[in-house]
Amino acid sequence: MYLCNGVTPTLIGRRLKLCAMTTEHASALFQVWSHPEVSLWLGAPALSSIEETKQLIDLLSRMAQEEESLRWSIIGPGEEVIGSCGYNYWQLQGAYRGEIGCDLSPAFWGLGYMKEALGLVLDFGFNVMGLNRIEALCHPDNIRAERLVDTLGFQKEGVLRQYRQIASGFQDTALHALLREEWQSN
Repeated sequence: MYLCNGVTPTLIGRRLKLCAMTTEHASALFQVWSHPEVSLWLGAPALSSIEETKQLIDLLSRMAQEEESLRWSIIGPGEEVIGSCGYNYWQLQGAYRGEIGCDLSPAFWGLGYMKEALGLVLDFGFNVMGLNRIEALCHPDNIRAERLVDTLGFQKEGVLRQYRQIASGFQDTALHALLREEWQSN
């Protein structure tokens, strides 16, 4: 059974690299996570400072040590941090499933970077972690996210009504899933 033991491995793609988040990435990640076009879809209160971003990075690192989450910084072609992606959670025994999440600086939207990054994450999940099912939860109005998971082969399974509570109330979430056998056939 896969255990990360708090280590986030580096994954190398054709145009980008996924590496462990560090507090050195805080300034760039703050710019992404606090951008109005990104924070709108994150389902969490907007970060107000680089210090808060460092605290979130530390929390995500602790969650990796506890085998609860695994998150990467996305390093773009110019060696800059352009976003993040990874497993919000995973469960092996009894389920062998995980849930992915991602965010990307709008300056890099529409260029295929997130598709490449998530391809690395999916491959790692199925072939290293041993997952059988990977889920993506998207806000039903987030057309870009819906299109992205569709191009990766995910199937929309339905809408989870009032699934998340946010500042403005309860929010529906669309559930998408990809099975190992579907990924291998791509």
